[in-house]
Amino acid sequence: MGKKEAHINLAVCIANTGYEDLEVRKVYRVLADAKAAELGCLRVIDESGEDYLYPADRFMILEIPEAERDRLLAVLEAVAA
Repeated sequence: MGKKEAHINLAVCIANTGYEDLEVRKVYRVLADAKAAELGCLRVIDESGEDYLYPADRFMILEIPEAERDRLLAVLEAVAA
């Protein structure tokens, strides 16, 4: 995993009302972004590999041990490739 990935968290979409490009129950990669957090948003990486801001209340951040997080990130990256 690269150094950029050290700042990636994971979140599951729990609601997509008003944001139909999100998939409920899907796990997304989330980049740390203090300014987005001030706005009540998360910077989410979608299937295209691009990041976009979405309301934080549409997601639940997943708190998982680092080794399992790294394994899940590897799977998500393989699927996106």
